[in-house]
Amino acid sequence: MGTVYKRILLKLSGEALAGPKGFGLDYSVITSICRSIRDCAELGVQIGIVVGGGNFWRGRSSGAMDRTRADHIGMLGTTMNALAVADVLEELGADVRVQTAIEMRQVAEPYIRNRAVRHLEKGRIVIFGCGTGNPFFSTDTASSLRAAEIEAEIIFKATMVDGVYDKDPKRCPDAVKYDRLTFSEVLAKNLAVMDATAASMCRDNGIPILVFNVERPENILDAVRGEAVGTLVEG
Repeated sequence: MGTVYKRILLKLSGEALAGPKGFGLDYSVITSICRSIRDCAELGVQIGIVVGGGNFWRGRSSGAMDRTRADHIGMLGTTMNALAVADVLEELGADVRVQTAIEMRQVAEPYIRNRAVRHLEKGRIVIFGCGTGNPFFSTDTASSLRAAEIEAEIIFKATMVDGVYDKDPKRCPDAVKYDRLTFSEVLAKNLAVMDATAASMCRDNGIPILVFNVERPENILDAVRGEAVGTLVEG
């Protein structure tokens, strides 16, 4: 079966990489996710990945540290995740490059848009670390920014729930799942898709978001084939 997308931006949360233990890295979980990513790349899909860092650092929520410094620590957490995902993908035979928005040349390339696009055109998976490189911006916003820069057709937001609900499905048994939403609905209803800055950027640049559960890693492969998974936000 073919694919319906040529170039995607995959957002992986740090929590997804931690698995059931909720902290650090669970390599069995990461391997399952990376196997699906590799399979997508082998189908000819060009893949950029933005990784979060919540499995290592949630400093801003404590209120005990300067926000800028806390965000810088979080950026380093995303880099650890980027390197871990790259390592597993390479073990699985994929061609990978890591680029970071904060320069650390000994471990990764600096983010350069044209170089990233060239890697994608050559079939390499590109993993973006350090978010946007700026404090006060989430990795969701980094996803929307990188997606716009590399001209991705869609953002796949791989989460721990199977789509977008009208309220928290883990707390509310009567929560209702949406199959489709507009960005205006997401913003007006304050739905937990991504932060308002990221959602507005996607809306303004015409980039849809597909939210699905990565606890079933095969959803990534199903999504690039156009099968109905999760919740689609567009328009």
